[in-house]
Amino acid sequence: MNVLPRVYCAGPLFNSSEREEMTSIANRLNAAGYPVYLPHRDGMEFRLVLDVLIARGYEKAVAGQFLHSAIFALDVYQLVFACDAIVWNLNGRVPDEGAVSEAAMAWILGKPMIAFSDDARSLIEGRINPLLFGLVDFQKVTLIEEIVPALQAALQNYRAAGWVPAAEKPLHHLPPRVSRAVSDGAALWSLLENKPIEVSQAQHHVPDEQPQFVVGAQPVSAVDEIDNERIADCVIKLFAPERLLPMTTS
Repeated sequence: MNVLPRVYCAGPLFNSSEREEMTSIANRLNAAGYPVYLPHRDGMEFRLVLDVLIARGYEKAVAGQFLHSAIFALDVYQLVFACDAIVWNLNGRVPDEGAVSEAAMAWILGKPMIAFSDDARSLIEGRINPLLFGLVDFQKVTLIEEIVPALQAALQNYRAAGWVPAAEKPLHHLPPRVSRAVSDGAALWSLLENKPIEVSQAQHHVPDEQPQFVVGAQPVSAVDEIDNERIADCVIKLFAPERLLPMTTS
């Protein structure tokens, strides 16, 4: 059976209109049978995990800083390992900075990628910066309904050229920092999927004899909602600097 690849949706997510557009793109892909990773919908809820960390005694600025490290690792894991294709929304006065980084990583990894933009704004005489547009062979679609056919064509062309999805041929020999981010992100994703995995202490930042978060099968009764307490445990375990321990109150 030909399993459709998971698609990473990259683009601006900083206001309600941007999130609605990205959700429309993801929904269009889902309707065509593609599993999707949409960071603001499928990743961690920053605010909720931050509230847990603050309640445990971390200063807001400190907690926010290492929580950003966790989000970076989760998204890198999705890009490198869990997703085999990327749809990149270029809309905006300038393309979203985070999405640019995600597109660059996908290009370096040789993943099929298409771009969407219906925004006339540009800084270079009506044209997209060539260092960005070149990542998608200077081609884009301008209608959301064109995304699925364009992705299907890209996947067909990549397969004809010998491309193999990561699920069929896992990546090896990643640079150490990329490997660490992928490993950290995998631990976080396992909690979001309610399939916790054990974290190897040798691979992470804070040496310790035993993981602080629970590993093993999640009880069926807890599967219906994400446990932000356990995610906070994992975030602390992997990203809280050793020298910045939670404040104690008298």
